[in-house]
Amino acid sequence: MKPRLIVGIVFMVLFTSLVMYNFSQSISSYVDFEQASTLDGNRIHVIGEWVRDEPSSFSRETMTFSFTMKDESGNVRQVRYAGPKPNNFEQADQLVVIGSMRNNVFHSSDMLIKCPSKYNDASGMEFTAVE
Repeated sequence: MKPRLIVGIVFMVLFTSLVMYNFSQSISSYVDFEQASTLDGNRIHVIGEWVRDEPSSFSRETMTFSFTMKDESGNVRQVRYAGPKPNNFEQADQLVVIGSMRNNVFHSSDMLIKCPSKYNDASGMEFTAVE
């Protein structure tokens, strides 16, 4: 075999290995708060809703927004989001917080907000296009 071919094959194997390693590091799972507490340090997603009866606050010193969230299993935890309160936070039907659990508090670096569809009418029925 020619040395160029061997170097090319080695390079391709190393590149593929690097891509697979980075891809596996970016994969995160959807869990509830109880499962999140056992996965320290991992980047995970928790789906739930804002507990409106509990207070929420924004700290200018740490630039974090804190609120209480109830996951789909009914577990309630404090969430600290690294950023200001999103504009449409009050209208959210569902939240997905992305981060990790530390000391029974979920520290979120990202948040996805699911708001009610603007295409729903007052009865809650969605409009669909008919051709």
